[in-house]
Amino acid sequence: MNFIWAFLIAGLFCALGQIILDNTKLTPGHVTSIFTVLGSILAFFGVYEKLIDLAGAGATTIIANFGYMLYIGALEGFEDMGVLGIFAGMLTNSSVAIVGSIVIASFMTLIFKPKD
Repeated sequence: MNFIWAFLIAGLFCALGQIILDNTKLTPGHVTSIFTVLGSILAFFGVYEKLIDLAGAGATTIIANFGYMLYIGALEGFEDMGVLGIFAGMLTNSSVAIVGSIVIASFMTLIFKPKD
């Protein structure tokens, strides 16, 4: 049953992104930013944790999870260190995703040749 929920939740986010791309003049970068902000808004209202409990990897592998991680990190940092902890907490929680993206992108540039 977890696989079905993961497929449905991730598919819903992907379908929403495709609908936005098809019906607006927004670029993929805009849609990525929208989903990151949406993830943090859903985290603020406590909805995203319920999505993670329900869908597991279906909710943690999409870009909205990055917004969730930023929000949770900022909240933990604020509770531990005050206002300056907001920035430290965001970087601490999301550093794995950021570094992983940079490393994978670096390897991909070595393997593939971009088109002109």
